[in-house]
Amino acid sequence: MRVLPLVVTVLLGVVALGLTIAVLPGISADNGWSVLIAAALLGLFGTVLRPALVKLLSTLGWLGVVAGWLVSQALLVYAALEVAPGVHVDGFWTAFGAAWLGAALMSAGLWVVTAGQDGVVTQHLLRVNRHFRRGVPRTETPGVLIIQIDGLSAPLARWALDAGNLPTLGRWLGDGSHALVEWHAQLPATTPASQAGLLHGASDQVPAFRWYEKETGRMVVTNRPRDAALVEARCSDGHGLLADGGVSVSNVFSGDAPTSLLTMSTARRAAQGPRRYVSAYLLDPFGLTRSLVLTCGEILKEVHQARRQRHRRVRPRMRRTWSYVLLRGATNVLLRHLNLAVLAEQLMRGAPVVYCDFVDYDEIAHHAGPARPEALASLEGIDAVLATLEEVAAAAPRPYRFVVLSDHGQSQGATFAQRYGLRFDELVAELTADGAVTASVEDEQAGRARVLRADLTRTGKEVVEAEAGRPPVVIAASGNLALVYFAQRDGRVSLEEIEERYPALLPGLTGHPGIGWVLVRSAREGPIVLGHDGRRWLDDDHVEGADPLRDFGPRAADDLRRHDRLAHTGDLVVNSLWDPVTQEVAAFEELIGCHGGLGGGQSRPVLIHPRDWDPPGALTGADEVHHYLRGCLKKLTPPG
Repeated sequence: MRVLPLVVTVLLGVVALGLTIAVLPGISADNGWSVLIAAALLGLFGTVLRPALVKLLSTLGWLGVVAGWLVSQALLVYAALEVAPGVHVDGFWTAFGAAWLGAALMSAGLWVVTAGQDGVVTQHLLRVNRHFRRGVPRTETPGVLIIQIDGLSAPLARWALDAGNLPTLGRWLGDGSHALVEWHAQLPATTPASQAGLLHGASDQVPAFRWYEKETGRMVVTNRPRDAALVEARCSDGHGLLADGGVSVSNVFSGDAPTSLLTMSTARRAAQGPRRYVSAYLLDPFGLTRSLVLTCGEILKEVHQARRQRHRRVRPRMRRTWSYVLLRGATNVLLRHLNLAVLAEQLMRGAPVVYCDFVDYDEIAHHAGPARPEALASLEGIDAVLATLEEVAAAAPRPYRFVVLSDHGQSQGATFAQRYGLRFDELVAELTADGAVTASVEDEQAGRARVLRADLTRTGKEVVEAEAGRPPVVIAASGNLALVYFAQRDGRVSLEEIEERYPALLPGLTGHPGIGWVLVRSAREGPIVLGHDGRRWLDDDHVEGADPLRDFGPRAADDLRRHDRLAHTGDLVVNSLWDPVTQEVAAFEELIGCHGGLGGGQSRPVLIHPRDWDPPGALTGADEVHHYLRGCLKKLTPPG
């Protein structure tokens, strides 16, 4: 660390502690020298004792991590104030208040002093990881850092680059070190499906973000650790993208990485490693207090931006609840900074390949819209992270190559419920009401079919509208794609049986203006795509009437043929409208920006790779991107 930043940090620490002593009751100092000595002792105690506290607290479980975050800094402050001559403190709880107030003042001071200065975060990350620089042997074999920008479409990436909003990526592309290509995300365009492909080459194990399995009567939701582990067990052959010494950070699946941190599929069995990182982050005064100040700023910014959307009557828009406001602060600041801290350590350890998913843009785009100012600002923040990682990598014990990719894009539009005044599950319930009271139906309640609605928020809270037992109809919505299951019938229910049991259902769906097409399998004629004014037989591609896939792109039929063969796909696969004029879809979830189905930029992710790598050619599906990356990684590894 350079001398001047160190001096500035020390002086800010003294000033922050002095102001804390001046304004907080129960604590006093005889003179300025006492404050200076107390600040020096606090810095010394933090340097010597904090690493031991991190190790201790991470062994005590998540309760120890949280408790350590709340009280450890207060213990250090209390010890420093008790030892420092001329400083008087009433007790621990006074020190507790002093710890938080001093940290806030220190963070605010650092923000004011360092605003607009390059390299401050880099210097801090290099300082906290300085012991790796001495202990890790140097090698000239390149490592690879793969950064996933969740939800970024290739068209929007190109626009942001042309507008100058992504200066780091723009520099890489402009100086010729990297090249940008677009690839096609097959149905379903979701993070779990794409990561199953990117990390394991097994995207065919994931039919949607959430789906129903008739064999067990279980709704699988991939942002739950238990379900993510189940799905990874189906995907993994032990030779994933990260199997050879790699590190997985903040992903859904691990890619068979020996080191898996903050990853959903390994969260239940690999807790101590993530606890150590989280504990270290929470006990780092610079990292945590800076993040907390920026998180508060992000929350205030979100409140202002949501209010501005309402006053400007921006359309489409959605109600942005407080749960999302807090989630935005967590993903756009805390998780981003935590990811950065973890990645910096792994680079300084010389990890051969690291893969990390940054979800902040995707989260904001869901609620504000993929091209709205707040979403674009989060992209700029991720670009700044790339600049910091580039600086950290320059000091790492091996050279690093950078790959930036996305797993899918997003498409925008007013939701199905906003447009038509009823949810998709309510429409299905109305259309199946007659069939629900036929003699062959186990549910003898008259009026309407029971529907299990798996419409989950991004935080994983499940909304279930069903009585005890297995309902006749289960709906799993993922963006503008819905899988409909007739749960009391084993196997794939045929077109003919659906027409017999629920005669109003298929005509009602295909005749609804919010539905683009419905995929169903005929017992006699195989998979058929039904539309408003026609149908398309996928086995021989002949069309009767208007082709329901006409506006969904040249790959739509192949995507549906593939999806029809997936295990656990719906008896009906339903896609919302896609308006090629307005470029809008209608999500079955309450999300303004969505992905999961067909229509628009959601199936057009991006890959930015070193230009001296072999050109990838046309890439269709995440599995092909996986094989391309595996081939490139093998070429970087020396034989033997």
